[in-house]
Amino acid sequence: MAKGLQGCCWTMLLLLCAIQELGAWAMHTTAEGPGLGQPGDPTLLASGRVKRGWVWNQFFVVEEYTGTEPLYVGKIHSDSDEGDGSIKYTISGEGAGTIFLIDEITGDIHATERLDREQKTFYTLRAQARDRQTDQLLEPESEFIIKVQDINDSEPRFLEGPYIGSVAELSPIGTSVMQVMASDADDPTYGSSARIVYSVLEGEQHFTVDSKTGVIRTAVADLDRETQDRYEVVIRATDMAGQLGGLSGSTTVNITLTDVNDNPPRFPQKMYQFSIIETAPVGTAIGRVKAEDSDVGENTDMTYQMKDEEGVEMFKVTTDSNTQEAVITVQKPLDYESKKVHTVVVEALNKFVDPRFVDLGTFRDQTIVRVSVLDVDEPPEFWPPSNTMEVQEDAHIGSIVGVVTALDPDTANHPVRYAIDRSTDTERIFDIDANTGAIVTGKVLDRETAGWHNITVLAMEADNHSQVSRASLRIRILDVNDNPPELATPYEAAVCEDAKPGQLIQTISVVDRDEPQGGHRFYFTLAPEATNNHHFSLLDVKDNTAAVHTQRVGFNRQEQDVYLLPILVVDSGPPALSSTGTLTIRVCGCDSTGAIQSCNSTAYAMSATLSPGALIALLVCILILIVLVLLILTLKRHHKSHLTSEDDEDMRDNVIKYNDEGGGEQDTEAYDMSALRSLYDFSEIKGGDGGGGPGEGVNPASERHALPQWVQSPDLDFTVFRDYICRKVEQADEDLSVPPYDSFQTYAFEGSDSPVPSLSSINTWSSGSEQDFSYLGGWGPRFRQLAALYGGRRGEEDSEES
Repeated sequence: MAKGLQGCCWTMLLLLCAIQELGAWAMHTTAEGPGLGQPGDPTLLASGRVKRGWVWNQFFVVEEYTGTEPLYVGKIHSDSDEGDGSIKYTISGEGAGTIFLIDEITGDIHATERLDREQKTFYTLRAQARDRQTDQLLEPESEFIIKVQDINDSEPRFLEGPYIGSVAELSPIGTSVMQVMASDADDPTYGSSARIVYSVLEGEQHFTVDSKTGVIRTAVADLDRETQDRYEVVIRATDMAGQLGGLSGSTTVNITLTDVNDNPPRFPQKMYQFSIIETAPVGTAIGRVKAEDSDVGENTDMTYQMKDEEGVEMFKVTTDSNTQEAVITVQKPLDYESKKVHTVVVEALNKFVDPRFVDLGTFRDQTIVRVSVLDVDEPPEFWPPSNTMEVQEDAHIGSIVGVVTALDPDTANHPVRYAIDRSTDTERIFDIDANTGAIVTGKVLDRETAGWHNITVLAMEADNHSQVSRASLRIRILDVNDNPPELATPYEAAVCEDAKPGQLIQTISVVDRDEPQGGHRFYFTLAPEATNNHHFSLLDVKDNTAAVHTQRVGFNRQEQDVYLLPILVVDSGPPALSSTGTLTIRVCGCDSTGAIQSCNSTAYAMSATLSPGALIALLVCILILIVLVLLILTLKRHHKSHLTSEDDEDMRDNVIKYNDEGGGEQDTEAYDMSALRSLYDFSEIKGGDGGGGPGEGVNPASERHALPQWVQSPDLDFTVFRDYICRKVEQADEDLSVPPYDSFQTYAFEGSDSPVPSLSSINTWSSGSEQDFSYLGGWGPRFRQLAALYGGRRGEEDSEES
């Protein structure tokens, strides 16, 4: 059918072209004169005849020509052409010689190729008419246009498809969803090839489309997202204004329904059951419940609340913002013995309610939550929870302060044991009866030392000491009058020599460490030993102070410069306590205004005689003396550092270290024994000088076994060394800043804790024959050689004596 329609179109177009060509020839033959001039060039010759020119109309060629013969386009003709073939027609420009061919004799133009208006709508060419013999240009070159005639060969296309749109559920009929638009490549100015109309191919039961604008609208009002949330609608676009034979194209539109809050929350169950132990602390989560909502997004946000008084008091419900669950927590301590089961009502309601859907019903729901309290073995509870006791500070040791009581909440009359946490009563001032809970004093109390005591009392089950409860107890020590009043300070007063009777000398106040409930009240009087006093009087001012006044005219420092006035102070009790304090009164010299000038007391003398200028001068003198002393010491030290003496050697260069233990007398390589023996007199080793000394007759083999005795030889003179050492000691004692390069140490005493006696001969003034070395044999294998040397020596001496 489409091919038949296309053939019909070709026939109509050919007829139109023929009519246009006949019209052109008619215009040419009916025109007055030899021919028509080119448009815009109607110049007349001087003789009055019209100039010859081109004769043609606008050329058209139908696109998509499928015939086998070249398609006739039109004819170019010069009015000077007499039909004898003397004029040669040529064309140039776009497609000349390839797409368009011209008959040189007749001027007929044919199209040899299939043209497409959507690719190129017209071609611009130039025509020439020349004399065939001379090739002379008979007509000026003229430009003409061949337009490609459109046919309906392009279907509408949705260039932006597929489309995605959305509309809220339950929207009214006719609510705009979105707009689709198709385009047609055909010529919109020629015929109806580009006139498009829209229609719905699929989904027309839910949506419609405007045939002219392509706006998609809802067709029903009951679109429910919870039933179906996505629709696919196929939209068709047809050209030729939808008439028969028009071409069409289609696209798919995906329409999503957006959610509105049209569904209330609903609990899946009408009752939930949870359990929790009675010792669960406040804030413990019991469980979670959730109301379901078919909506999505913020339309599912909800809040939960308790609807009964018991639930509000005992439990708390909060909303988990991530899961939209109701979290039920403990708000008040639970007690299995008081109530085993709690039943509460939890209500869920939407946070955001759309007023358009209020008529659908209440957007809330309720459920029952049943909480079972589980019993656990709990520690005893103190009852009543009183935490303050009082006791007099003069209470005897063992006096009862108070009684604490704790009960086992699990079992009635279950025995409870009591104790005091000694970390809160390290001095053990209080004790507690383990069975009765009676708290008694353990030491003498003193309110002035500690007026309050904070202790912790423990209560535990008699058969399970792990179940322990604690209670803080504050014990207040009540005051008793056990401290006498005392003068606030050691008062000292001054009186002028020319004082008059009744002159106020001093105001006396007292302090008392006690704190009676009614406040302090003190009484002042002169002590009995001051009854013969005629110099001063004491007046009780009745406000816990007393005033001392003079009682005679004038005082003489030469006769008596100090008066001691004993004052008796008594408190209000009970019992009334008293103490005696002494007021020291000094007689001073005063000027005419009554200002004290001098007293016999050192303090008054200094304050009266030394002015600020004198004090500054005294300080300057002291500072000058200190600077002079430091200068002298510095010069002396500098002078000593430059003193050089040939006799004073620096013994630091001669220090020899003897920290090598050595190998004994047999080790002759470590040091020279002769250098050591030259300083001492070895009487046992040397023989007598002709007199038959104690070493006479001893053979050389036994000489090495004798222990040397350190006896100073009379012919050795140590004066030089003694003088040198004394001189060094004096220099070190005088200059304390010089470090002790030389030191003198005594090694005469080995120590009293050593189990082995000393082998040194320094402290042994007896001869070698008087020593017994038999004990060396018990020292072990390491001292076997030493025992053989000195033990053998002892044996030889015994044999000689025998």
